[in-house]
This record gives sequence, structure tokens and C-alpha cells, in this order.
Amino acid sequence: MSPTPPPEGVVRSAEELNAAIRSLFAHRDARLTDEQREEYRRLLAELEQVKQAGMTTAA
Repeated sequence: MSPTPPPEGVVRSAEELNAAIRSLFAHRDARLTDEQREEYRRLLAELEQVKQAGMTTAA
């Protein structure tokens, strides 16, 4: 089951995103379904946005 995306405009923390990513890999040898791979891509993109926002505000 994939995590529910946050409401529009709500930004999840890097910790929350990392936890969601880890939950996709419940077992070390787990293979992701197509749906899970898409969720993984969305989570990575969201994490990248959080990282970039952090760099922008830190500069």
C-alpha cells in the first residue's frame, strides 16, 4: 500500500520522505510493483524539492 500524498501545499520533511521510501522496501530482497516504483519516483522528486528548498533558504 502506498502512502497517501500530503494535501496540496503541505511540505513533508526529509525525515518523513525517507521513512516513506524505506517503507516501500519492507524486506531486503523486496521487488517493487509498477505502482510502488512510481510512488518511489514521486517520493524521490519530492525529496529533491525539499533538499533544494533547504539549500535556497540556507544561502
